[in-house]
Amino acid sequence: MSILIYTENWDGKFKKLSYELVSYAAAIAKEMGSKVIALSIGDISDEELSKLGDYGANKILTVKDERFTSLDNRAIANAVSAAAKIEDAKIVIFANSNLGKAIAPRVSVKLEAGLVTGVIALPISIDPFVVQKKVFTGKAIANVQIDTEVKIITFSQNSYEVVEVENNATIEAFDPSVVDGDFSTTVTETNKVTGKVLLTDAEIVISGGRGMKSGDNWGGLEQLADMLSAGLACSRPVSDEGWRPHGEHVGQTGKIIAPNLYFAFGISGAIQHLGGVSSSKVIVAVNKDAEAPIFESADYGIIGDVNKVIPQFIEGIKEL
Repeated sequence: MSILIYTENWDGKFKKLSYELVSYAAAIAKEMGSKVIALSIGDISDEELSKLGDYGANKILTVKDERFTSLDNRAIANAVSAAAKIEDAKIVIFANSNLGKAIAPRVSVKLEAGLVTGVIALPISIDPFVVQKKVFTGKAIANVQIDTEVKIITFSQNSYEVVEVENNATIEAFDPSVVDGDFSTTVTETNKVTGKVLLTDAEIVISGGRGMKSGDNWGGLEQLADMLSAGLACSRPVSDEGWRPHGEHVGQTGKIIAPNLYFAFGISGAIQHLGGVSSSKVIVAVNKDAEAPIFESADYGIIGDVNKVIPQFIEGIKEL
C-alpha cells in the first residue's frame, strides 16, 4: 500500500509546489504506515529527481518518453493510473493546478476512485477518510468524506509547510506502456512568456483594480513588481476596460492564485475576485473606501488613495 503523487516540473526543474505535495503526502503516510511514491514525467536529471527524497518520497518513478512533451491529459492520466495500480496506491495526490485539475477526474474514472479538489489540510481522520476544502469562495470550510477504496485529491498551493527529511529515495525508470493512440494532442508551436514572473508561480503578487483610475497609472505597480520580483495582476473590470491584458486577470473567472503575499491596490473585493485569491497566505489591501469588502478578507489594510500610497510603498522598499 502506498501514496502516489504526480509531481509537475517546469523545464526539468521542480518548484516549491512539488515539495509541498511530497511533504504533505509524507505526513499522511506516517500516520498510515505507508510509503510515498512520486511520479515524474519529463527529461529530468537524477540530481533534480533526488530532491523529492529530501521531502519524504521513498521512491521516485521517472518517465522520460518524449511523447509526453505534448502534455496530453489522456496520456498522462493513463500513466498515473498505471503507476497507481502497480504501486497499490490507495491515495493519489495532484496539485490543484490547471494540469492537476484536468488529469485528476480522468484518473478518478479509471480507478473508480472518489475525488475531492482543492484540499487545504491534512485529513481530519484516516478511517473514515475525511478532508477539508474551502467552499462559498473561501468563506466556509467543508469536511468531505471519501468512501472508495482508492482516494484522489488535488491539494491547494501554500496549504502545507515544506518539511525536509533525510533523503532515502530510490529512483526507478517507469514504462507506463502507453500507445500512440493515447496521444491526441499535437503541439505545432510553443510561445513562452519571458522576462516576467508567471502569476501561478509567483510568491508575491501585485494587483490593481478600478481604483487605479486609468491604465496609464500602472507605472508604480510595475515598479513595485520589479523591486519585489513579483507577479503583476489585475481585477476583471481592469482587463475588461483594456487597461491590462486578460492574462493578468485573477479571480474566479480568471487565474486562481495562492501566493505567500498578495497586494490589492484599488480593488473593492467583489466575491468573484476574492474567490480567486482567498488562498493567499497574507493579503494587503489599499483602498480609499473604508467600507470596501476587501478589508474583510485582508490581513492588513490601508485606507487611502492608491496613487498616493504606492509612491510611499516604493520609497519604503528602497530604504529597506
